[in-house]
Amino acid sequence: MNQKELHDISPKSAAQLLHDDPRAILVDIRSSMEYLFVGHPVGAVHLPWIDEPDWEINPHFVADVRKLMLGGAVCDVEDGCAPIVLICRSGKRSQEAGKVLLEAGLSSIFHIDEGFEGELNGDHQRSSVGGWRFHGLPWEQC
Repeated sequence: MNQKELHDISPKSAAQLLHDDPRAILVDIRSSMEYLFVGHPVGAVHLPWIDEPDWEINPHFVADVRKLMLGGAVCDVEDGCAPIVLICRSGKRSQEAGKVLLEAGLSSIFHIDEGFEGELNGDHQRSSVGGWRFHGLPWEQC
């Protein structure tokens, strides 16, 4: 698997990756309101990509992820870098953020293609077509 490309991953495969590799980290990049009130995967670290009140891209996002990854200290010759798994609502913001992380020189970046809530269904509702919650993976809310 190429460490220098963004990898799409399903919610179930992401949960398995997080279980199998204790170095892997799940980063929830949704807004603070989404993270707190909609819920989030158990064990996820919250680093908003875009957040209130200005709804602009977080200028410290890459630096904050680097801090989480100990500045790259979680990379070694044999195993490569620890996987960074990004999750947002439906997989669109995580894809954008993942590309920025790759451009900044990080590697082993995954984005959960269905996100936490999945796409809208025919009734304009989420969490019924796909997403972390839809698949019954562990989550909590405040």
